[in-house]
Amino acid sequence: MKILVQTDPFDLGAEVAAMSRGRTDIGAIASFVGLARDMNEGSGVAAMTLEHYPGMTEKALAAVVDDACSRWTLLDVTVIHRVGRLLPGDPIVLVAVAGSHRGEAFDACEFIMDYLKTQAPFWKKEETMEGDRWVEARASDDAAAARWQAS
Repeated sequence: MKILVQTDPFDLGAEVAAMSRGRTDIGAIASFVGLARDMNEGSGVAAMTLEHYPGMTEKALAAVVDDACSRWTLLDVTVIHRVGRLLPGDPIVLVAVAGSHRGEAFDACEFIMDYLKTQAPFWKKEETMEGDRWVEARASDDAAAARWQAS
């Protein structure tokens, strides 16, 4: 399992290649890459700054991955989340999940991402033409995470 919080960009292809190198037990790798957008809530976004609480953030990410591993039989997981100032189009987050079968990999990838959006201690500030603003939590993200509580 690999969990990183970093300022540097990541390479999806390199991460998937590293995850599968020398492995013949992996039948599927599902991945998600989140990108910084140039528009949010009807306003143009010039940049976004992601802040975190070092140490606490990594522990929270590890807890989400541990929870996923207790729900599904996973062969490997990589979570990379960037912090610092990001421009539109920059990659923000990578979740890659390896399993024997696609269903487990897809479900676990979605589960991890849903929980990252709601439980990981990151704070986002957007730079807009109207000034800087902190990004509030979305009810839709809470609803996505809540559906996993029933399963």
